[in-house]
Amino acid sequence: QLVESGGGSVQSGGSLRLSCTASGDSFKSYSMAWFRSAPGKERERVACITSSGSTYYDDPVKGRFTISRDSAKNTVYLQMSSLKPEDTGLYTCARELHCSRLASTYDRWGQGTQVTVSS
Repeated sequence: QLVESGGGSVQSGGSLRLSCTASGDSFKSYSMAWFRSAPGKERERVACITSSGSTYYDDPVKGRFTISRDSAKNTVYLQMSSLKPEDTGLYTCARELHCSRLASTYDRWGQGTQVTVSS
C-alpha cells in the first residue's frame, strides 16, 4: 500500500513537500516515481528515484523539484519549489523496478494528493 500526503494550495512561486509511505518490506527493492494528472491532460511522470538512489526528472520540473527517499521510513519525498499554476494536479506515487516513464509498467499506486497552485 502507498499513502501520499503533503498536498495543498499554494501561490505561484511557493513550495510544497509531498510524502509517500509504503507498507511492507519490499520498499528498498523498488524504484519509486511521482506522477501527476490534471483534467484534459495525460498522466505524466515527473520524477523517479531508483533503489540505489539515482534520480530522474522530466523536463517540466527539472531544476525545481527534488525527489529523495528514506529507506528507514519506507518513504519517498518530492520537494517542489518555484511552483507554477501548470504544476496543479493530482500527484500520485507508484513503484516499479526500472524508473520507466510508462505508467503501465508500475504495479502499485497510491490514491494521490492534490496540489493546487494559484497565480
